[in-house]
Amino acid sequence: MGEVLDLDCVVVGGGVVGLAIARRLAIAGREVVVLESEPLTGSVTSSRNSEVIHAGLYYASGSRKAELCVKGRDALYAYCREHHVPHRQCGKLVVASNPDEVAYLEKLLKQASANDVDDCYLIDAAELHALEPQIVGHAALVSPSTGIIDSHGLMDAYITDIETHGGTIVVNSPLLSGELTADGLVLSVGGDDPFTANVRLVINSAGLEAWSVSANLKGLDPATIPHRSYAKGNYFALSGKAPASRLIYPVPEPGGLGTHLTLDLAGQARFGPDVEWVEAPNYDVDPARSEKFYAAIRKYWPHLKDASLQPAYAGVRPKTVGPEGGGGGDFIIQGPQVTGHPGYVALYGIESPGLTSSLAIADEVWRLISE
Repeated sequence: MGEVLDLDCVVVGGGVVGLAIARRLAIAGREVVVLESEPLTGSVTSSRNSEVIHAGLYYASGSRKAELCVKGRDALYAYCREHHVPHRQCGKLVVASNPDEVAYLEKLLKQASANDVDDCYLIDAAELHALEPQIVGHAALVSPSTGIIDSHGLMDAYITDIETHGGTIVVNSPLLSGELTADGLVLSVGGDDPFTANVRLVINSAGLEAWSVSANLKGLDPATIPHRSYAKGNYFALSGKAPASRLIYPVPEPGGLGTHLTLDLAGQARFGPDVEWVEAPNYDVDPARSEKFYAAIRKYWPHLKDASLQPAYAGVRPKTVGPEGGGGGDFIIQGPQVTGHPGYVALYGIESPGLTSSLAIADEVWRLISE
């Protein structure tokens, strides 16, 4: 099957996390090849999210999400400033729409503090109105360190770093199968120019397909592959002016953070994502879902006009916990000690806040392979 190559490191998956990992390896002096099955890097999950830099409020203390989000957020802001990646630290408000939800905000403030997010505070209805006159609620939690980012600009910067340090990105190159060997892994790669590669180190950062990559590796213990569920999130765009200058979040729902208002860097507003559990990824947005969006949004923005929402796009989150388990779940990052092979690292469930955490995830992978 084509030529046979000898390679040092292969990162499977050219999304924002795979690129961050490849960048970390390349800067450390490893020879890195990124295999991306699609025609473009970052064209699946990484281009179908809210483009939010998360502060790290929600995640269970001690979880990988909590630790890596906070570390990643600080690293990401510094990286954006240094590399001129478009972003804005606009802040966000989590709004309690009735008195019963105020208790959740108090609980969230404690959770944020436990996660070393120490800049959050509560405001009452009058202060909320003063900050965002069109947003209505009984109280709100202010998160000043939440922001927005140009995700494609970020990935372009990571790619520049990879290539500057001798790394290579190969698109249209799906990983078909592989085998664990005593010396590393043997990979069979498809596409227009198929090839076989003997590789010392493989990092599986294939996002939605991470489970399939591992399942197709001969010699890998199937017990190391966790549960997988798909949580689809639909987004609707607002025609007209955004009602707020900050991001507006309601109290969360199981599996997601509720139908929130996010902004792009041009100030255009969009709402989402909702949570739709699906059997397989698909990216169609059903216009009928807007009915639930109108109801959810009007809890905090009652002046939303009829017929002002249009279907925008959808993304699918790879989840390690399904709806029957509460829909939460954590990042799973398996180093060689867990995969059982010195040349194989696997990442599962890298959903939100994966973009925010990308530099910290890359550092964690480097730590695991350096042990």
